[in-house]
Amino acid sequence: MSDFENRRVFLSRSLLWNLLLISLAVACFIAAVFFPVIANAAIPVPPALVDRLRKMTRDDGVSGITVLVFMRGRLLYRVDQGEIAPDAQLPVASASKWMAAALVMKVVEEGKLSLDEPIGRRLPEFTGAAGGITLRQILSFTSGQGGLAGLTDVRQDPRISLADSARQIAARPLQDAPGTVFKYGSPALQIAGALVEQATGESWAQAFDDRIALPLGMTHTVWSNPFRPGVPPSEVHNPNLQGGVSTTAEDYGRFLTMLAQGGIYQDRAVLASASVAAMETVQTRGLKMAFAPTGGERDEHADLQYNLGNWCETADAKDGCIVASSPGALGTYPWIDRKNGLYGIFFMRKRLPLVEKDIQEARRIIERSAAAEPVLP
Repeated sequence: MSDFENRRVFLSRSLLWNLLLISLAVACFIAAVFFPVIANAAIPVPPALVDRLRKMTRDDGVSGITVLVFMRGRLLYRVDQGEIAPDAQLPVASASKWMAAALVMKVVEEGKLSLDEPIGRRLPEFTGAAGGITLRQILSFTSGQGGLAGLTDVRQDPRISLADSARQIAARPLQDAPGTVFKYGSPALQIAGALVEQATGESWAQAFDDRIALPLGMTHTVWSNPFRPGVPPSEVHNPNLQGGVSTTAEDYGRFLTMLAQGGIYQDRAVLASASVAAMETVQTRGLKMAFAPTGGERDEHADLQYNLGNWCETADAKDGCIVASSPGALGTYPWIDRKNGLYGIFFMRKRLPLVEKDIQEARRIIERSAAAEPVLP
């Protein structure tokens, strides 16, 4: 065979091989977008849910999404739609607030802090009206220190201490009288972090690991600053407590299961039931709701209130929360429905206002399906 014929055969084979690789890549992409991976299904996954998730990856620009759905401590099913790894670790933005409140409540139940003690007793830099602010007001965004405007806490150097963070916040004037106005996204959670570190003698991250993450087996959850991704966690001493968690869907599912079971996880008490109940009690009834994030279907809730570190979408007559949630601006949306024992998480990275209507419709599909399907004990 001549050199020309050899080159022609080589090029033909190379072209064929490249076409096969391209075809395989296209097939993998189509499979990822249109065919979900379903795991651990205790009940059939609703076809309407699969269609809704497919719409999100096909039409809404969501590269990939994981959905975990539980009922009374049992995983009903997991769906991975689109391009998302089973162990993907993503920043969850404001879904961090629920975790931050859980750690604060753990330290409160240890007797090292009090929800209603004025912070000026422990942090003397807070004086006057600011000295009377309480942890309850901090966790419910009613401390009077403003909302997200200015991104005061997010812009801080993550390498300073939480104590220094609190001192910087103390130097800013109050915007409202404490306990009178709700403004979501206050930088005040950094103050709660400084109090936790002072009371425990541990860093925030270590205190969280010891009391929450390790008992739950949350091995892929870290605290950082979402605006400073280049700073390694080992150098972050001032994590952003209202939006700095990066975690996996499985880790967050463990956290939700603990809350849904009244603080119990695998027969171990991680939080006291009274702490969980306090976290799910409305704190903003009768107050001016001056700032809340925009987005999707949640604007249609006529009585959206705030608990401690989480939203109350539906309250009972005594302001106990029936449906609690803590959605993040990057699309992750955990929720607990106490009425039917159903809870779960939508886990992705996409701006929440762009996907929230789909998430709410998916939740309705999940609720209808769970009500219709018998779940074996």
